[in-house]
Amino acid sequence: MTLHWVPAAGRTDLLADPVARAIGQVEGARVAEIDPGLADTAAFCERYGVAMDASANCVVVAGRRGAEVRYAACMVLATTRADVNGVVRRHLAARKASFAPMDEAVELTGMEYGGITPIGLPADWPILVDTRVAEHPEVVIGSGLRRSKLAVPGAALAGLKGAEVLSLTI
Repeated sequence: MTLHWVPAAGRTDLLADPVARAIGQVEGARVAEIDPGLADTAAFCERYGVAMDASANCVVVAGRRGAEVRYAACMVLATTRADVNGVVRRHLAARKASFAPMDEAVELTGMEYGGITPIGLPADWPILVDTRVAEHPEVVIGSGLRRSKLAVPGAALAGLKGAEVLSLTI
């Protein structure tokens, strides 16, 4: 099965509401409908013939310092792992950092788990983009829904409001 990519701004029905509201700010974004049962990265890449190193994951991290919790989105290639307890924790000035619980991530983003994307996140969240993602000509990411994927230039992710490019991986 092949993917049928179309301009994302013309198919907002394939995007979660917060993503649909923000997609106009992302130049070159395309969307394709997929089988929602294949939204997880490995299954998606295998079924649709997308290289793992052309797919990027958005990881929601909760950093805690006392009673304060700060959230961030981390964009890393699917072939790498975010350094949550090192780089990300220090960046959030947190004593402890971990992946946000699924229900929290879904509630705070307004997106489906397994489809969370940096586009349309709460405005006060930093978006930490790994240098390998930022330098990639185009990466496949979530659309906010499990039934579609976005293809976006890495530079467009690096240019999102609140985005910072740094070496995030271990």
